[in-house]
Amino acid sequence: MELRHLRYFVAVAEEENVSRAALKLHVSQPGVSRQIRDLEDEIGFQLFERSAKSLRLTTAGKTFLTEARAVLRHADEAVEKARAAIGGARGEIHVGYAPSLTVQILPPTLRGFQAKFPNVRVALHDLSTEEMLTQLGNGKLQVALMVKLERKMLRGLDFLELARYPMCVVVAPKHPLAKLKTVSLAQIAREPLIAYRRADYPEYHVLLDGLFAAVGHKPHIAGEHDGVSGIVLAVESGGGFALVPSCLACMVGPRLKLIPLAAPAPEVSVIAAWKKEALSEPAKQFIAVAAAAEKIPKS
Repeated sequence: MELRHLRYFVAVAEEENVSRAALKLHVSQPGVSRQIRDLEDEIGFQLFERSAKSLRLTTAGKTFLTEARAVLRHADEAVEKARAAIGGARGEIHVGYAPSLTVQILPPTLRGFQAKFPNVRVALHDLSTEEMLTQLGNGKLQVALMVKLERKMLRGLDFLELARYPMCVVVAPKHPLAKLKTVSLAQIAREPLIAYRRADYPEYHVLLDGLFAAVGHKPHIAGEHDGVSGIVLAVESGGGFALVPSCLACMVGPRLKLIPLAAPAPEVSVIAAWKKEALSEPAKQFIAVAAAAEKIPKS
């Protein structure tokens, strides 16, 4: 039995038609039929129930299909690992990311990954949390660098924590709060708050509601934006304050003032997430580099 036999069998099983399988495999129809017959002869049982108009898996064929897919997947992974071991991995991985959370993680990760795997292209996608979850699920993304969510929202995904950042208050340099060394939630409870859009970042609003409930207030949201650029511009123009992770400091520079929240300050956990059992070797290596890239101490 050769891998070719298994690839032909899987193609026929998925198409339920020898002609369509042959087109998919770019081989002749008689060649596919012969390979399937040879496979059945070798293993000693029928894989398909055949009629003039249909081709269906037998009970044994359904079991064999599951195992055949696993064997082919393992064979492909073995090749990827061997290529990666000699720095010869090729291809492309698609990575979703949240800019405000990954501003310190992504640059060293990309440098480190490209140094090790120069032939693998990393396609970056600036997406909301909801979009990343959707695209991980449908396979458009291999990895997402995002905020850690409740476990039920990560169903079907594996994840690895990369960093934790304390939440800070960010204001314009001339804002009255800008002179303070720390800010309490009580001090900002009635101030206008600039936030991420609830539809795209529901977990952010869960965090806000929990924080302000502790001081007996609801957050006074003055505006919602679909990305960090909108929040920075709104705060810079004097529209209010925002609650952001401390890593945003290197993105805004002197344009805004970041003030630590008074202890105990809540932290935001940043994770790499991926679909279970669907991680290529280059994607695994990307996550490993990202885990080593963040030098901020984790609490």
